[in-house]
Formats: sequence, C-alpha cells, structure tokens
Amino acid sequence: MNRTALLLVDIQNDFLPGGALAVPEGDAVVPVVNRLLSRYSLVAATQDWHPAGHASFASSHPGKAPFERIELDGLDQTLWPDHCVQGSSGAAFAPGLDLNPVAAIFRKGMDPRVDSYSGFYDNGRRHTTGLADWLRGMGVGEVHLAGLAADICVADTARDALEEGFRTVVLEPAVRALSAEDFAAVRQSLAERGGSVRAPE
Repeated sequence: MNRTALLLVDIQNDFLPGGALAVPEGDAVVPVVNRLLSRYSLVAATQDWHPAGHASFASSHPGKAPFERIELDGLDQTLWPDHCVQGSSGAAFAPGLDLNPVAAIFRKGMDPRVDSYSGFYDNGRRHTTGLADWLRGMGVGEVHLAGLAADICVADTARDALEEGFRTVVLEPAVRALSAEDFAAVRQSLAERGGSVRAPE
C-alpha cells in the first residue's frame, strides 16, 4: 500500500466567509487545493451533511446559544449554528473548487443525534463512513489532508487516519482553523501520534 491520497475535508459554503459557521480565510484554501490536485493520483472529499434540526444545532435546544457546550447522548457537544443542512446552498462545495479529480465523496453528520467531525467515524464512533476501507481498497498507505476547519474536522480526520494505520500529513497551506491556539495543540497532538503538519513537498 504505497499510494498517497489527498483528502479534501468539508470545503463547503457554510465554512467560508459569510457562511453560517465561517472559518477565517476559509476561502483561501480553494486556490491552494486546486493547485495541489494534479500532484495526486487519488482524491476524495468529505461533506458535512446534516438533517434539519440536528441535535448539534443550538437552535434545537431552547435557551442555548451557539458555542455553548452540553452533554448529548453521553458525549461532550459544542452547539453550532445551523450549518450544512442537507440540500442547502450552505452544504454545497465551495464555488471554484475543482471537483473533477474527486473519485469519491463521503458524507457525514447524517445521524440526527450525534455529530461527526471526522471523515472516518461519527464522534461516538457509532457509524463508519466507509472511508478507511475504501482507501485500503485503493491501495492507499498515506493520506494528505486539506480543508476546514483545521482544528476540528481536519484534526479529527487526521487522528482517525493515524488510528486506521495511514501515514498522515496535514498540508498547512491548504487548511484554515477556527482557532489558531487550538490548531497549535492539534499540531502537537498529531506529532505525538506520528503524524505531521507541514507544507507540500
């Protein structure tokens, strides 16, 4: 398994400036990703795809506000603004993102009771997206990650990739974080697990 795949994590309208859950400079990853695509023989993407009224939305909890924390089905949960609702313009991929090289799209966050940051599993590890098996089936041994947000969905996808046995690199110019401080902690966490955050070679 010597093949390297590029994983595009949640490069969707709601995570761009002006979106419901905007990542600062999130739109800046699009031209970077487009330049990287030709370097990879295999590209996959994840897509946040929540049903309306998802339990991770603050609007589903009267009296609660976005970014408050609650316990949800035994899991610590940050409450978010409504975002990436199935079929909405906010859930669509970013305009200008070249999807032609994308071989497969893995949707996540569809269980109304559990959030899903990672492209591999939901936060409770109750459901798998099938991404790991697909990558192994394609002969992949190493994954490079780009997308949004670096400190949340990219970070959790990278951690799960390492747990699944893939060599894992987060491509620093091709990600943006909600919190620079949290992303610094992610960098250390990934390094401790054998992953890395670096520029493309």
